[in-house]
Amino acid sequence: MEASSGTPIVLLREHDEPHRVLPIFVGGSEAIAIAAAATGEAPPRPLTHDLTADLLRRLGARIDAVEVTAVADGTYYAEITLDSATGMQRVDARPSDAIALALRFGATLLVSDAVLDEAATVVLEEGEGGESIEPPAEPMDPAAIDEEVAEFRSFLDEIDPSAFEVDGGDQSDDAGDTG
Repeated sequence: MEASSGTPIVLLREHDEPHRVLPIFVGGSEAIAIAAAATGEAPPRPLTHDLTADLLRRLGARIDAVEVTAVADGTYYAEITLDSATGMQRVDARPSDAIALALRFGATLLVSDAVLDEAATVVLEEGEGGESIEPPAEPMDPAAIDEEVAEFRSFLDEIDPSAFEVDGGDQSDDAGDTG
């Protein structure tokens, strides 16, 4: 439940770095269907998603994957990859319905990179001292990293070590050496 409004929300978390989280607001009945499937609870009578899953199974079909494919004006879009006697098909669906069905089939749940880039947030992790570790504002391009490293190496090649001398006495290792 979202804290300020009490609206049900599904939080999808990315498995790989940077572990972005995508919040999707869902309706009450969809939240119940998702929670029941996630916890393995069987209602006394089939919910709509249970009925749909049962129908698909009886027709020899299965859901292989669900993908949140787009977000436009705050509305998320998803597609269900369905394998049936007629072959693989992709079916348009609301993400909440697609997630509820995916859980009933043990299907893979995916979110497109474009949706993650636009709508997901990075959850801050705690460092060793309990401080929050801020993620970089924008991931750097590998070519930009190589360029930065090359510039720093060039700087190191050109710098005069005497620039690091401290005033107030000779701090070198060869003090007193008359060589």
